[in-house]
Amino acid sequence: MNPSASKRPLCATCLRAAAACICHWIAPVEARAALLVLQHPLETRNAKNSARLLHLSVTGSVLAVGESFALEELDALLYANGRRPVLLYPDTSGDSRLPAPPAWEEGPAAGLRLVVLDATWRKSRKMLHLNPALQRLPRLALREVAPSAYRIRKAHAPDQLSSLEAAALALGQLEGDAARFQPLFAAFDGFVEQQAAYDPRLSGT
Repeated sequence: MNPSASKRPLCATCLRAAAACICHWIAPVEARAALLVLQHPLETRNAKNSARLLHLSVTGSVLAVGESFALEELDALLYANGRRPVLLYPDTSGDSRLPAPPAWEEGPAAGLRLVVLDATWRKSRKMLHLNPALQRLPRLALREVAPSAYRIRKAHAPDQLSSLEAAALALGQLEGDAARFQPLFAAFDGFVEQQAAYDPRLSGT
């Protein structure tokens, strides 16, 4: 999406220029685990960002924008309806600046809330540092991660996933039913193809 897109009419649902609307890729999915996406402000206007498509697809999900959240606000998001939050985040045991998270105890997905940080790797670490409430959450690590299909954004490793891919895998892992979340991957593939078409360096690759 070019810089002048911000002057064009926006879709009220996906918040993109009407000509670049992604609403046709929305794939409604019911998840037993609640989904909370905490989005870094720099990602909100990034046309290659997948978090809004994720949010629009997973019924009942919540997307909140911020880098540092007030404790009361964050607690209300994390523990709404008495759910138990778990943070989707890789192991940070090598970072002496962060306390070790509590052990993750699996339980019925219907009682859980998956928390996803939608940011670059560097910005996600900053969000974790700025929000002690997130540091105190148990962590969920993904298992058997295949290479990402996120070819429209630069990644430092093949298994660095988009927010949508990571959340879909995590929800399937929590519920023990990966197949139920396959529509999200199909939607993501379409979204990637649409975004790639705007970039001659990517289209047709």
